[in-house]
Amino acid sequence: MSVHIITTGGTIDKVYFDARSEYQIGEPVITELLHRMNVGFDFTVEALMRKDSLEITDSDRALIRRCVEKAAADKVLITHGTDTMTETAKALQSIHGKCVVLTGALQPAAFYQTDAVFNVGCALGALHSKLPGVYVAMSGQVFDADAVVKNRAANRFELRADVD
Repeated sequence: MSVHIITTGGTIDKVYFDARSEYQIGEPVITELLHRMNVGFDFTVEALMRKDSLEITDSDRALIRRCVEKAAADKVLITHGTDTMTETAKALQSIHGKCVVLTGALQPAAFYQTDAVFNVGCALGALHSKLPGVYVAMSGQVFDADAVVKNRAANRFELRADVD
């Protein structure tokens, strides 16, 4: 299996220098994470942008879509900020013939108590087991792109209330 990874920035790649400084979105951490996980598959990484997801525009989503469509692999992992991850997932829904999974982190990968490794692992499991479609892998679950919301109060992703 080969996986193409598209990085867009977001909390997973954030770097803080001290308590008074603003964050910066650093180099994508996904390659280091996958090497530490000792994964047994080939992967390529396309560092597309370094944006907080609140800064991602419809033009950016169109660019992400074009990159997914042109990817040689039929399994695509996208690291993305959590605030607008569900919007991007919905914008990719009509892509056919590929399994696309978006994931990220609520705490930067550089933090000791990050959820990044857990979420990436869950996303990789989804890529290996799900049929073609678009999914969000967060909070220990894999959601269909049109059935997920970020519950900001609980700081987790959940099934939309109107979905069974």
